[in-house]
Amino acid sequence: MSLPAAVLLGAIQGLTEFLPVSSSAHLILARAFFGWELPPAFGLAFDVAVHVGTLAAIMAFFRAEIVAMARSLPGVFAARPSPSAQLLRQIAIGTIPVVIVALAFSDFIEQVLRTPAVAAGALAFGAVLMLAAERLGPRSLAEDSIGWREALLIGCAQASALIPGMSRSGSTITIGMFLGLRRDAAARFTFLLAIPAMLAAAAKETLALVEMPLPPGSASILTAGILVSAAVGYVTIKFFLRFLAGNKLDAFAAYRLLLAGVTVAWLLKH
Repeated sequence: MSLPAAVLLGAIQGLTEFLPVSSSAHLILARAFFGWELPPAFGLAFDVAVHVGTLAAIMAFFRAEIVAMARSLPGVFAARPSPSAQLLRQIAIGTIPVVIVALAFSDFIEQVLRTPAVAAGALAFGAVLMLAAERLGPRSLAEDSIGWREALLIGCAQASALIPGMSRSGSTITIGMFLGLRRDAAARFTFLLAIPAMLAAAAKETLALVEMPLPPGSASILTAGILVSAAVGYVTIKFFLRFLAGNKLDAFAAYRLLLAGVTVAWLLKH
């Protein structure tokens, strides 16, 4: 992989990890469309690098909330927890589904579902759900209205995003809207909920890399991926939360349908 390709893929990861358009689908499709085939070890290392970058972006943006939750940890099981302890409790509950699905189906997902065809179908399906959520009922609830049931359902949506094309933010924000949450409130909970899953995924992939030799010159490519995905991710979070305060998800749904159509056309030619 060249340095410009690493910068482009890092930017794609930083944008699509937080926008409701699926980062995994975009990385799969970018590699398929442009023929960027990577050696297994380096491909895994680059995936880890860009995910570490986007994880750093989340933790930097929500640093105040993370510090508050860490300080509230002793009171998480109190009868009347503080708002930060309550949020930490809901994040823990919401993380359960993705842990179960990842442990049970990770090999199947990696070996069978990471294809352009699956990504196209999931992109289209997610777009339809987003359009439906925008047209149903009022959405006025804030984050503090999230109970254990809502956290568990949003967590199930996060687990569904292990399917390439579904999108973590797209699935969880959509379910949050079906539950009556404001778009921006659903997005904030989504991003905080992503932290444990992203930490676990990065740790698992890093362990898999320990005994895999990397080709010479990898360091600069991986560093570029981390820095670009982190910088683009931070800006994307800031923009997206502001956007959601007063705008619908229709534009993202339309983009998903367009990309799904382009992918189907590409598949028919190949």
